[in-house]
Amino acid sequence: MLNRKNQVLQGKHKRSILYDIYIEEKAIKAPLVIFCHGYKGFKDWGYWDLVAKAFARNGICFVKFNFSHNGGTIEQPIDFPDLEAFATNNFSIELDDLKVMIDHCVSDNFLYHTSIDPQNLSLIGHSRGGGIVYIKTAEDPRVKKVISWAGVSDFESRFADEKARAYWKENGVVYVENSRTKQQLPHYYQFYVDFVKNKERLTIKNAVHKLKIPNLVIHGTDDPTVPLSEGEKLMQWSPNGEFLSIKEADHVFGGKHPWENKELPQHMKQVVEASIDFVLK
Repeated sequence: MLNRKNQVLQGKHKRSILYDIYIEEKAIKAPLVIFCHGYKGFKDWGYWDLVAKAFARNGICFVKFNFSHNGGTIEQPIDFPDLEAFATNNFSIELDDLKVMIDHCVSDNFLYHTSIDPQNLSLIGHSRGGGIVYIKTAEDPRVKKVISWAGVSDFESRFADEKARAYWKENGVVYVENSRTKQQLPHYYQFYVDFVKNKERLTIKNAVHKLKIPNLVIHGTDDPTVPLSEGEKLMQWSPNGEFLSIKEADHVFGGKHPWENKELPQHMKQVVEASIDFVLK
């Protein structure tokens, strides 16, 4: 298996995008999957490398990347050394980053362009990344399939109430604690301004309604972060959707960071197997 870690692309917003490629050495016309991490996520979190290897072993080229403003850097891609980048992130930037990744991966400049089928592109997103991939899929006809892993169904509901937003506007910044690193992660008020300015585009329901391609929604029944009901909504809105609920699975399907086991947790194995089947069929 070929594994090229920490490749660098120039993003649209003055910060670089770091990405990894996993592909079998003798791959021919391999389907291409691009994976998007979620909020407070990064490409090297937990078991994502194991997930990438599982796809590659099944003849799929798997690309995962850090959003340019996720808080990581080229030198330190894990966790959040660049809090200014984190503070200036928004949904529009993430959509631009994903377009940069798609443009590159289906081009002749892609490292393994002779081994993949650029006409067979699927997007997978976890959590907030699930919302991002649905919006981009609705906009980009190059995407042939889309998969949500514990994906959100609505961005607007995740903003604070009116009183808290007034405080945010007045102060220009609010902080969210990362429970694992104990960092106080800043969000500038521009994040909300950008959402309001682009609300129609950033309403996930609008995007899902437009889908004309197959999509798969996978959600854990015991997800405490993004409730199962959000996955059910994505399914209800979709004209070509398939739904898989993983019994007793949490938001990360049994994972954590760091992940020191050489095997995926059982719930994530189910997610990966179903997703591989969906991509290949």
